[in-house]
Amino acid sequence: MPKVTIVGAGQTGATTAHWLAEREIADIVLIDVVEGMPQGKALDLLQALPVIGSDVHVVGANDYAPSAGSDIVVLTAGLPRKPGMSREDLLAANSTIVRKAVEESLAVSPGAILIVLTNPLDAMAYLAMKVSGLPRERVIGQAGILDSARMRAFVADELQVSVQNVACYVLGGHGDEMVPLTRHSNVAGVPLRAALKSERLAAIVERTRKGGGEIVSLLKTGSAFYAPAAALAQMVEAILLDRHLVVPASAYLQGEYGLKDLFFGVPAQLGRIGLEKVVEYELDADERAALLRSADQVRSSIASLGL
Repeated sequence: MPKVTIVGAGQTGATTAHWLAEREIADIVLIDVVEGMPQGKALDLLQALPVIGSDVHVVGANDYAPSAGSDIVVLTAGLPRKPGMSREDLLAANSTIVRKAVEESLAVSPGAILIVLTNPLDAMAYLAMKVSGLPRERVIGQAGILDSARMRAFVADELQVSVQNVACYVLGGHGDEMVPLTRHSNVAGVPLRAALKSERLAAIVERTRKGGGEIVSLLKTGSAFYAPAAALAQMVEAILLDRHLVVPASAYLQGEYGLKDLFFGVPAQLGRIGLEKVVEYELDADERAALLRSADQVRSSIASLGL
């Protein structure tokens, strides 16, 4: 049985473990610095598995020894956003957390693929790759699946159709300058621009960009966790089962879309080696300009790391 380690047993990490345990594709290790918390959540989840008929093993720990030999390490540890905070406000504190997590996890799992969720996402994925020295195939950021899922949910609700009929693609940095590709999105094959009035589509695009902040303002003491965790589980499954699945994800670019030396949300094909390839869409002038604006924001965030 493959092994997946989740660093950070807060709401997102624990919920990721929940989604993965239901899939029954890997044993799970939950790691957190808070004594007793990952152990308690792991034990609770383990005791739920007979109810759902899943035979995976789940363990919690405050150190990395139980994670040895992990196939995938998912990084969710970090400070969550609070009302009024941007993702960039978390950069200094979370960079220290991510650096330590990468070093300690790879010390016992040198062959692991890293999936990064910690915000600011694109900068933290960049940090993880530079600290680890891993090739780009083995470091991937989760963002676009979540942003695209938010947009799909809003479109499905607006049109009263199944979410399974809605295909949306959100690229760019995981921030307010993300780029929902309305021209490439559709509802059961009908282009989104034809399915929705322009003002309603514009409202959905704006709500998608602010989707995380909307939840932060409602919760007041935390940030989203159900949807980010489900997106992480989809990425883990795509890799472990070698699905060759194309999803929006943050990948290290080496010239794709005319961009280099940054992590950025693009259509990424995922399989057992991690990132298999970046799929390049044809963009019009407006889409390309929006993508470049988003890239500038990501570069600024990366520059703040001082690497």
